[in-house]
Amino acid sequence: MYKKDKLVENQFTWPISKEILFLVLEDRVSDVFVCELVWERLFYTRETTLSYWVFSALTPTYWSEKFEKAPQIISERRASVHLTRSIPKEYKQELKNFLNFKGYKINELYPRRTRRATAVNWLIYWALENDCFSNDNGVIPKPSSPPIDPVKGHFGDPEIK
Repeated sequence: MYKKDKLVENQFTWPISKEILFLVLEDRVSDVFVCELVWERLFYTRETTLSYWVFSALTPTYWSEKFEKAPQIISERRASVHLTRSIPKEYKQELKNFLNFKGYKINELYPRRTRRATAVNWLIYWALENDCFSNDNGVIPKPSSPPIDPVKGHFGDPEIK
């Protein structure tokens, strides 16, 4: 995947820990936050003057060729499918195996939720593969309440397509 020597200490805004992953699964952080966790690890960089993220020299070709700008992993189906396909087969069950996540009830399944689960599975894969999983459960964003309408998401999240 990535060479450990390319991963700079404290390069990422948030570490990947079980606590953060459960906040994503429980819908207690925004879709924007989830995307940024993934984008940083795909080495997209924030273009501050234009308010979007663009690929860098470290972004895998698999991503930079399809997405010059960092894709909305949760709101765009195409990006979510791409993320799913980038998870090696041996990591496909990490929600269950690593997190002991039992899944959602059938009435809780929405595209947003399944895409969030995909993002969490990819983040687990990435953290394990790069030996970057954090046990520091004190470093987490301030959790929010789950959105009133789980189909639409949190205030400010992009529209689901």
